[in-house]
Amino acid sequence: MKLRPVSTVDALAAALRRRVLSGEIPPGTALPEQELGALYGVARPTVREALAALVHEGVLRRERNRSAYVPEVTRADLDDLMYVRRPLEALMAGRLAGRRVPRADGALARMAALAPDAPWADVVAEHMTLHEELIIAVGSPRLERLYGVLAAETRLGLVRLRTIYPDRATLIAEHIDLLDAIARGPQDAARAAVAAHLDHTWGDE
Repeated sequence: MKLRPVSTVDALAAALRRRVLSGEIPPGTALPEQELGALYGVARPTVREALAALVHEGVLRRERNRSAYVPEVTRADLDDLMYVRRPLEALMAGRLAGRRVPRADGALARMAALAPDAPWADVVAEHMTLHEELIIAVGSPRLERLYGVLAAETRLGLVRLRTIYPDRATLIAEHIDLLDAIARGPQDAARAAVAAHLDHTWGDE
């Protein structure tokens, strides 16, 4: 299997994505093309393409005649996000009750194996992968598409977990309990575990 070379645009987008999802670039921060070009030593068209890719992903936003910026996900946004995610993940829990999902277990294992000083973006990536693998395991392309629409906001929301979960071991333990509850079943118990997980994840800030 041949590896695709990483372009300068892809490399810059990856670097900025990592900084945003680690909370290093806080919500509301503008990202002027000229400043980024000088900081990373790349041409302005390269910066423009990288920012456009991140805007398309939903990691950044851009309005007319303004620099791209990191959107803020408010508590109201999170509440609405959970309002939409709950029924989707309840469908997942009902279908997967009594089954283990090895790919979700693998994402959790990788999260647990991260170095203590690993960027929070790495935790976000594995956290997202775990939940996405559960959705994929259902085998419904439409459920996957619906869940995918929420991916960008979910990733940005997960940045807030740095303060809610300063000890990553707690986050890992909660996901072990979640995967175990789904694997044990029955359906009602699996759905209840997923609902409790989504309610608890964002805390009471």
